[in-house]
Amino acid sequence: MQIRSDMRNRIVAIDVARGLAIIGMFAAHAIPRESAAELLVDGRPSILFATLAGVSLGIMTGSAHPLARGQRSDRVVGILVRALFLFLLGVVLAILHSGVAVILHFYALMFLLLIPLLFLRRWLLGLIGIAFLIGAPVLGAAQGDVDADAPPVAYFIDYFFLNGTYPVLIWMPFLLAGLIIARSDLRRPKTQVALVGVGGSAAFAGYGAAVVFPGVSVEAHSGSIAEVIGSGGLAIALIGGLLWLTSVERRFPGRALRGILWPVGATGSMALTVYTLQILALAIVVAGGREIDYPGWPLLLWMLLLTFIVAGLWRFFVGKGPLERLLAALTRTPLPGQSRFS
Repeated sequence: MQIRSDMRNRIVAIDVARGLAIIGMFAAHAIPRESAAELLVDGRPSILFATLAGVSLGIMTGSAHPLARGQRSDRVVGILVRALFLFLLGVVLAILHSGVAVILHFYALMFLLLIPLLFLRRWLLGLIGIAFLIGAPVLGAAQGDVDADAPPVAYFIDYFFLNGTYPVLIWMPFLLAGLIIARSDLRRPKTQVALVGVGGSAAFAGYGAAVVFPGVSVEAHSGSIAEVIGSGGLAIALIGGLLWLTSVERRFPGRALRGILWPVGATGSMALTVYTLQILALAIVVAGGREIDYPGWPLLLWMLLLTFIVAGLWRFFVGKGPLERLLAALTRTPLPGQSRFS
């Protein structure tokens, strides 16, 4: 079966991590709120999603062994097409008034910014990530508020790159971290353990800063340096932990965990389709006259149950999700001897 070959080429942990990001977004959009207190699912699933975007682009361009110069152009064109598709889809979903801050069009612009950096060495990617980490919040603060009456270009730059819900310049460190992860050999145990250690340390430093220094904010979507380090660290540690736990080197425990997490991985393997359907479902709920901000547990549980069942069956019998299949048709240009993991 076609699906068997496709599944063998995929890294299960990446699909599971992406599935958890989608589940976290479900929860953030649907869990009833009795107070203004922040939940674990606020902001962090989106950051995990963005970090995994960097991982995916790294895998698409050669993983630990980047493509040679003569092989790069087709993949770069494919990424450009993918970014255009995601931007247009994001704009369409954003105008549906689902009550969700859609990430896809921001995500597409992040792809575009990452393209010139795809084949740089890891140490240089790290330095550029630090520059974004320090410089972007300063630029955002210096920009100040830009109202809707400002020139379109100024408003576009402010909203998408500096002060929107997912400001591209502030979120670039997540994609750069993901790209560095992909370039570090995901299947190597030392890499997996290092990701847990580095990510855990970053999370401790970011969130610890808010405890030690009361003026430091780690609130979701605050865009502060502490939030980027803390939430980004959690994403990195989670990816490393899943890579280690589901590795074939774990033998029976790893195989059992991969089986248990099959519905989550299936959801993550078609994240674009599931995310789009989620937005459509919430838009229908809002259009149906629901006036409360968070539709509640019944909707969340039904959405998760249906997602796991449909995604699991689709993945097993068909393979790629519908939108993933469309994107593959638009962007895939296989290179001789080059396997595809994502």
